[in-house]
Amino acid sequence: MLLVLSEEYKEHLAFLPQVDPAVVFEFGRIAVEFLKRGINSKVYDGAARKLGFPITTVQHGVEGLMFLLTESSKLMITDIDFKDSVMVLGFSTELNEILLQLYVENQTTIRSTLTQLAPSLPSYHNLEWRLDVQLGSRSMRHQVVPVVTMLFNLTMGTSENRRCCLQTNPSTLLHLIAVLEAALASMKNNHARRILRNIK
Repeated sequence: MLLVLSEEYKEHLAFLPQVDPAVVFEFGRIAVEFLKRGINSKVYDGAARKLGFPITTVQHGVEGLMFLLTESSKLMITDIDFKDSVMVLGFSTELNEILLQLYVENQTTIRSTLTQLAPSLPSYHNLEWRLDVQLGSRSMRHQVVPVVTMLFNLTMGTSENRRCCLQTNPSTLLHLIAVLEAALASMKNNHARRILRNIK
């Protein structure tokens, strides 16, 4: 699988052939550090002064490199596919080898960092439901108003529990069920399976 970069990121990475290969390697190290600890604008300022380039150019170069490495790690691109993806950018062989070395050395680190950065979503634990029907009121004697009340018990992480109460009418509930069943059915097609295989 080849990584397809947008024109914006190609422009950001076009800065890399203008600097020394050792600087590109250092930019790769900085990009991985930024993923772990967050962006530090002082690093951009210092690098721009040393190289004699505008800060925005250096920042875009590092961010383009960061995008290249993270997207390749997310998709678990093989070494050959990474080489082919970078070859499209028109870099020298030496620069392509440096980028490949950066990717190979930092792939597991980037994947573990991205896993830690992923939000922890609540998971389903239990559901309690009740159907209430209002048969009439003082103003309207022959009235039927059904309401379905659902209490979801969700688990957040290891020990945290959360409760969420929802009320709806039966027709909206039936529509919700139909949409969820359609989403489950779409997960069984080949395209969705291919995407899920690449995410893991």
